[in-house]
Amino acid sequence: MNEQSVYLLVLNASPVVQAVMGLLLLMSIAAWAVTFSKSHQIRKARNASQEFEEIFWNTQDLTQLYNQLNGNYETNKGLAAIFEAGFKEFVNLKKQGVTDANDLVAGTQRAMKISFSREIESLENHTPMLATVGSSAPYIGLFGTVWGVMHAFSALGDIQNATLAAVAPGISEALIATAIGLFAAIPAVIAYNRLTNKTERLINQYENFAEGFLTIVQRQAHTPD
Repeated sequence: MNEQSVYLLVLNASPVVQAVMGLLLLMSIAAWAVTFSKSHQIRKARNASQEFEEIFWNTQDLTQLYNQLNGNYETNKGLAAIFEAGFKEFVNLKKQGVTDANDLVAGTQRAMKISFSREIESLENHTPMLATVGSSAPYIGLFGTVWGVMHAFSALGDIQNATLAAVAPGISEALIATAIGLFAAIPAVIAYNRLTNKTERLINQYENFAEGFLTIVQRQAHTPD
């Protein structure tokens, strides 16, 4: 089957099957757009986190590092945002006269948790759409195939001598819907699993950094000014 014959089968398909094909095509385009966008976002976040973590563990004065980040909301993402939120709360609590180490650590942890949730929400945003495409596209394509087969056999009622040559084009155009559904679903499932794995590894990096930073905060909380 060449490209021209496939084009003719799509062109001659029933309106319902054509609508199904169009929907699947849009779902496939959306899935690829999300895949490229999220891949770029996660790669950028991973590089930024590695860079910030290297700077953080090589910095002796965290106050100086905080002053460099403070208020720079456009560029502070990932670990930088988590650190800034936690250290800002730590500094504010000390300015308010809070001296109990447990209160200082708890306040810092709460602020970091809020920032952590925002970062995770940003990383996971739109990714579930890939799972939706991967799970629903084959069934949508199957619906188009079933409808097309029904339409093909229904047309045979007007033909006295039904042959395979008469019904084959209708079945062929119907099966294209299933093929397009699989074409949309398979890359979406692969992309979803791949992006989810990368996101989880980045989340683990965030969690490990937060634990390490809280250890430093706890030491500073027990150190008198």
